[in-house]
Amino acid sequence: MGKIPVYILSGFLGSGKTTLLKQLLHTCSEKNINPAVLMNEIGKTDTDGESISTMFKNSHLEKLLDGCMCCNKKNEVTDYLKTLLSRKPDVLFIELTGVADPEEVVDSLTEPDLLHLLYLQKVITIVDAENVLAYNNVFESDRDLVRTTRKQINVADTLIINKMDLVSEAKKKKVEKLVRKENTTSPIIYTTFSRVDINDLFFSHSSRIKRQKITRKEDMNEMDTRPSFSRIKSISLPLTTQTTTKQIERFLKRWKNHLVRAKGYLSVKEGTYLMQCVMNRVNWEPTAFNGESYLVMIGVNLDAKEIKQDWEKTFKDPIYAEK
Repeated sequence: MGKIPVYILSGFLGSGKTTLLKQLLHTCSEKNINPAVLMNEIGKTDTDGESISTMFKNSHLEKLLDGCMCCNKKNEVTDYLKTLLSRKPDVLFIELTGVADPEEVVDSLTEPDLLHLLYLQKVITIVDAENVLAYNNVFESDRDLVRTTRKQINVADTLIINKMDLVSEAKKKKVEKLVRKENTTSPIIYTTFSRVDINDLFFSHSSRIKRQKITRKEDMNEMDTRPSFSRIKSISLPLTTQTTTKQIERFLKRWKNHLVRAKGYLSVKEGTYLMQCVMNRVNWEPTAFNGESYLVMIGVNLDAKEIKQDWEKTFKDPIYAEK
């Protein structure tokens, strides 16, 4: 099976994510595209999930309730995604809870059981035009929450500023200024009721999705080489040469300014470890993992070509790797 494209729908509570998801599923039905959906609710109730289930009985839907998939529910994500992927969808939509950090969710997509099954295509963040300016004041006592809402904007490949019918032209300019402070490059779409051109936003590459149905039978490898269009990059690097923990850490240090996260199962001279790197802190945990060694690097706008060249130079040259 070829890799499945993943679209992440991000945005603060009540911004309009589920409304957009309904439009997406309707368009999938029209285009004969087979979608799968993972919805995350921070509470125990499932109002949004029930509305999706009622409207789209044929969609493959899993619901992750009572927690956030980027923190306390993170360990459950792999099982949910494997269940959805077993149904052989053409595309996977993940609707995050309003307080989720998209970068942490991307980290979940790089688990060993998922790494070769899917890839991140795009992160879409929906901004509540009516309330976004008040977030800093309302949540002033919770700086982590403020940082999360800013991160949702910062990592977005496309920004949808919703509820424009509820704001003045002056407020629109203030919202745009706030958004551009966090994200200077990604396109902005202004809308009401999350109404966007679904074909342009999501399915401008739909011919590739449709072609995937054919290539699964004819040439599965062709689809695996399709590029991600997301600014959040995850790069998987195989380790075939024996090296040391210090050498791995020196490699990571060279790229620290571009990294959000790095992790991997690595067999080195000292043993086999699960390596976790967050910012400048690296942790090595002994593991019984007996698969092929690899490192995953996650960051915004990582230069995959340069990193892979550096990796190959460092770890495919036995002499250099031993240093």
